Amino acid sequence: MRLLVGDIGGTKTALGLAETDGGSVWLGETRRYPSASFGSLNQIVQRYLLETGAKCRFAVFAVAGPVHDRRCETTNLPWMLDAEALEQSLGLTCVELLNDLEAVAWGVPILGSDDLAELHPGDPCSQGNACVVAAGTGLGQAGLFWDGLRHHAFATEGGHSDFAPADDLEFALLSYLKSRFGRVSWERVVSGPGIVNLFDFLRFHHGVQAPDWLQAAIDTGGDTAATIAQAAAEDRCPLCRETLNLFMRLYGREAGNAALKHMALGGVYLGGGIALKNLDCLRRGGFLEGFFDKGRMGSLMRRMPVRVILQPNTPLLGAARFMALQ
Repeated sequence: MRLLVGDIGGTKTALGLAETDGGSVWLGETRRYPSASFGSLNQIVQRYLLETGAKCRFAVFAVAGPVHDRRCETTNLPWMLDAEALEQSLGLTCVELLNDLEAVAWGVPILGSDDLAELHPGDPCSQGNACVVAAGTGLGQAGLFWDGLRHHAFATEGGHSDFAPADDLEFALLSYLKSRFGRVSWERVVSGPGIVNLFDFLRFHHGVQAPDWLQAAIDTGGDTAATIAQAAAEDRCPLCRETLNLFMRLYGREAGNAALKHMALGGVYLGGGIALKNLDCLRRGGFLEGFFDKGRMGSLMRRMPVRVILQPNTPLLGAARFMALQ
């Protein structure tokens, strides 16, 4: 089967051509486009087809948002996607929409050792459910149910569950964010915008200003979260370092929450651009401290392998595998 596959996120949209044979997937002609520069997914796909000359009858799009009745209102883009309307406008026989983290989860079983970085080995003999947690523009989560023979992926919207503070600093953080947003979800603190929220909170909490060079970089309108993370990695700004340390601890806590809810003895997989770009910081300890900090469940948490997904095309691979298994 040859099909068009896509990963539609709040920041970028990736498209490619996939060929499937059973559980195997081959991917080619991958291209990436800035999502916000287009008025609709239809415009991006038309651009891709024009640039590549690709022709196919089937398409699967992984989208950042809940999918229901073949429709999705994207969480971080002002788009309403409708599979039937896309079929008609693009002249395709069949279009499928699935949640982007569900697509990642479908892709996990076909990743090789070079596609993963191990943070914690867990129990090498354990089998069972698994889960995916991905911090990027938002905070995506998905599960993989183990039936005794193979995993079956399913979508969740766990990143939008309520943020729960665990110490005085985090209670102050909750109060600060509540005054700005009302309800505070985990996505407000564990995501790219979450890094910026944490930075703003710590400036307020300590009563300090960002260094002039950092404020100038932020004012240029670039990726503020990436600027903060880079300054932390280079040890150029104590406030940025404190921000990223707090972020990693909270990321670990919420990944541990997801792992507990899924009983993820089969593994916890971290996706998204933040983990990929900050692997050294993930390995320094704060993430795993937060992950293991589950009281009486601490020994259970240590049995769960924790791995970072290094393969950036995992959503595209998973989207193709999903279609092949239908």
